[in-house]
Amino acid sequence: MDTWKFFDITHREHLVCNPTSEGKLARLVELLRLPAGVRGVDIACGKGELLIRLAEAYGLRGIGIDLSAYFIAEARRRLQARGTGAEVVFRQMDGADFRPEEPLSLTLASCLGASWVFGGHAGTLDALSGMVAPGGWVIVGEPFWRREPAEEYLAASAVERDAFGTHLGNAEAGESRGLELVHTIVSSRDDWDVYEGLQWYAAAEYARAHPDDPDLPELAERVAKDKALYLRWGRDTLGWAIYVFRDRPSRRAPSAG
Repeated sequence: MDTWKFFDITHREHLVCNPTSEGKLARLVELLRLPAGVRGVDIACGKGELLIRLAEAYGLRGIGIDLSAYFIAEARRRLQARGTGAEVVFRQMDGADFRPEEPLSLTLASCLGASWVFGGHAGTLDALSGMVAPGGWVIVGEPFWRREPAEEYLAASAVERDAFGTHLGNAEAGESRGLELVHTIVSSRDDWDVYEGLQWYAAAEYARAHPDDPDLPELAERVAKDKALYLRWGRDTLGWAIYVFRDRPSRRAPSAG
């Protein structure tokens, strides 16, 4: 089954394609208080909700990048339907290949829940911080271990123990790079329940509406496995947070001597 078809089906009920709430997304947008008309990028933008809201609130001129043709089409549809006249463009491409027109020129660079694009949390921080101007925003959504994962969970999910860090470790990774952590937006178990549960619901609805789709057996198998992993281990083991960093201009200052 095509990977992007799978995610399109399982995320059809989602406004935001990660385990956070609409209220928490609104809080993030409100906190940023961007000057009018600045430029930004959202890597692995999903359906484009963050960029569209930033454009509505501040007139952000943005670029949304995603590998999924399904999500890019939906992001463009949503942008048109909102009728904001925003200068937002959505591109289907690998986020790792994106380069701003000028280095260190963006006011905001974000990647929520897709650090695999840059090889992990550290690589994501390095990539995004290399895009923003002094004082710019670097915003990363990343999982963390709430507790030590059971060996059975790691084996069943094929996830390495060092794939994720702790909440503290995720924060310190930015601070060690000269970024200032100014806020975290941590997902609750209810946020996770909504995120996971909507996938089960969407898959079941799709199966009822498309009984002849040859991909249904694989869809059902994958969703059932993910559901079991979440209910048995994931809900109590894996956390997720949005880390809101701001560039310290001193990070770029030449050293004395």
